[in-house]
Amino acid sequence: MLTLHKKPKTRLDFRLGLEDKETITQAAHLAGKSLSEFAVSSLVQSAQEVLEKHQTVTFSNRDFDAFLEAIEADEEPNEALKQAAERYRRRSASTSV
Repeated sequence: MLTLHKKPKTRLDFRLGLEDKETITQAAHLAGKSLSEFAVSSLVQSAQEVLEKHQTVTFSNRDFDAFLEAIEADEEPNEALKQAAERYRRRSASTSV
């Protein structure tokens, strides 16, 4: 027997202008989706695009080569990097309690 697990659902309530709702309703109809299906899929897609944009780093070839050279270099960390690492350790320790 196949058991399907439903994802928990939550609500998101917001107000919008009449013209915006009419525009969204028309687009949902043209896409062959209910208003809720269209709104959810559009919001999720937009959110994923924003997250991807902010979580992705794009290098030029020159910058990528410089990055690789820097991480492959066998150098000791400078004082600023050591201080930054120590600040990170202190913050991580205080937030994990």
